[in-house]
Amino acid sequence: MSNEETVTITDNSTGKQVTLPLYKPTAGPKVIDIGSLYKELGYFTYDPGFMSTASCSSAITFLDGGKGVLQYRGYPIEQLAEQSSYLEVCYLLLNNRLPNSNELDQFTNTITRHTMLHEAMIRFYSGFRRDAHPMAIMVGCVGALSAFYHDHMDIHNEEHRMITAYRLVAKMPTIAALSYRHANGKPFVYPRNSLSYTENFLHMMFSMPTEEYVPDPLLAKALDLIMILHADHEQNASTSTVRLAGSSDANPFAAVASGIAALWGPAHGGANEAVIRMLIDINQSGKPLQAFVDRAKDKNDPFRLMGFGHRVYKNYDPRAKLVREVCHKLLKDMEATGEQQKLLETAMALEKVALEDDYFVERNLYPNVDFYSGIIFLAMGIPMNMFTVIFAMARTIGWITQWIEMMSDSELKIGRPRQLYNGAIDLDYVPIDKR
Repeated sequence: MSNEETVTITDNSTGKQVTLPLYKPTAGPKVIDIGSLYKELGYFTYDPGFMSTASCSSAITFLDGGKGVLQYRGYPIEQLAEQSSYLEVCYLLLNNRLPNSNELDQFTNTITRHTMLHEAMIRFYSGFRRDAHPMAIMVGCVGALSAFYHDHMDIHNEEHRMITAYRLVAKMPTIAALSYRHANGKPFVYPRNSLSYTENFLHMMFSMPTEEYVPDPLLAKALDLIMILHADHEQNASTSTVRLAGSSDANPFAAVASGIAALWGPAHGGANEAVIRMLIDINQSGKPLQAFVDRAKDKNDPFRLMGFGHRVYKNYDPRAKLVREVCHKLLKDMEATGEQQKLLETAMALEKVALEDDYFVERNLYPNVDFYSGIIFLAMGIPMNMFTVIFAMARTIGWITQWIEMMSDSELKIGRPRQLYNGAIDLDYVPIDKR
């Protein structure tokens, strides 16, 4: 980025001026550096939700919501989804370049041989209630990794940071799958080095010791695509949380655990679960689908269709275009029965409405990636409370890459947002016997 341009701000009440650098990024809108605003004029800026604030400088992910563009390290998501694999994308994010075949083989081998958990950590699962939400278990277990990899970790050492990334990417599917097994009272299944990354996860999720289990290649491919599409998404709530926690030099496993906690919220990572719950509500209501479409159009009705539109994308979510094709192929090739079939039929009917109704088209309320990923997970037999867990598993590479970039930034400072205070001031304490 360059800062050949400047912006001058004048305080009309005092006549004071401050000249601020204007940075021009390689892509996206220009950014005003307000670092000296408080020092020169005594003012803070006010930006709830940080919708107009760049919290950092990054070279990892670029998205343009208006044009529907998403790129990892400069590579369009469409090309990566079609030609790459999740582990190759992980290498790309971590190393800022695509690997050659030998480098990818070595990286894959490293990840494959770090998938086991310490046996003491596996015993942690018995301390969780059987009905504990898998995301609660994941927050606890990932945070607990701090206790297993602490004494010999130097977060200011580049090699140690990379080892941390390998461990997180490798162990997250194991942590996720065991949380599912614990909640369902099933025996824990250890990872197998002969399987691919997504095949291994499906094996740990669904296999039983009593019979041979062969992961369905179609399901493994669909899951790999979803993982690629969710690997990173710029400075969203969970990624910003990881950066903020990590800015204090906190243990990276603890920082990633904080990101998982942020992702857990239904306004962030829980959207695909909300899609399925909406479909269930529609079917159980006994009302025609059009009644819910009409409610979504009524500005006086708070009801809205989940899985449509996006806070950032004001065009068709590029990830949704990619996962839609896989979703339709999966539903065509798989045999859904009973309640599952009814939910899938309702979802496809909703999709048809959103793609053809002028109300939705004019407002860019297209089906988003959460809409299709929820349907795919449903078709795969993955329970709703595991949807966000898989999201976290995919986003782990983005979180740890963002953390690594932040820790190597010469301008790193501990995060310390300001506030617009509007509470009481200068009150006198009144002794309790006189109140």
